[in-house]
Amino acid sequence: MNPSVPKKMFLTKGVGTHKEELHSFELALRDAGIEKCNLVQVSSIFPPGCKLISRTQGLKELHAGAITYCVMSRCYSNEPRRLLAASVGLAIPSDKKAYGYISEHHAFGQTEKEAGDYAEDLAAAMLASTLGIDFKIDESWDEKKEIFKISGKIVTTRNVTQSTIAKSNWYTTVLAAAVFIF
Repeated sequence: MNPSVPKKMFLTKGVGTHKEELHSFELALRDAGIEKCNLVQVSSIFPPGCKLISRTQGLKELHAGAITYCVMSRCYSNEPRRLLAASVGLAIPSDKKAYGYISEHHAFGQTEKEAGDYAEDLAAAMLASTLGIDFKIDESWDEKKEIFKISGKIVTTRNVTQSTIAKSNWYTTVLAAAVFIF
C-alpha cells in the first residue's frame, strides 16, 4: 500500500466563542480535539481500504505538531441569534477497493439535521455518479437512500455536524472534520 494513503479516518466536531474570530476558531478546534495539529485541508476522497474509527481512538493517534490532513467545514459569525452549521458527509462504497466521497457543507439558518442530511446527500450523490447509479437530483433524501441501498454499491453514509446559535456579538465558530491517520 502507498504510504501516502491514509489507513484510518475519524469524524469530529466543535464549537468556540470569543471576541476575536481567530480565537473562536482555535476554541472550536480545541472542542473538536484537533487543536494540537498542523491541519492541511484536502479535498473529498475517502481512500480505498481506509478504516473509519471512533473519535476517541482517532484522537489518541494524533501527535502534537504533526502535519495532519483533514476535510473540514467551518462557519462563523458575530451576528447575535445567527444559526450556524458546519457538516461533513461521508459515503463509503461496498467494494473496499473502491474510493468513497467526503463532502463539506456549511450554512446559515440550517439546523443540525438539515445540514447533516444535506452533506450526507452530497457525498452519496458524488459517489453514486462515479458508480453509475441513476437518480434524480430533486428526489428526497429518503428516496435516494433507497436507490443507494437497492443498488448494493453504497454500503454506508453518515455525517458529523455541529450547529449552534450565536449568543452575542462575539465570534462563534462551528466546525466539522474528517481527520486522516497514516
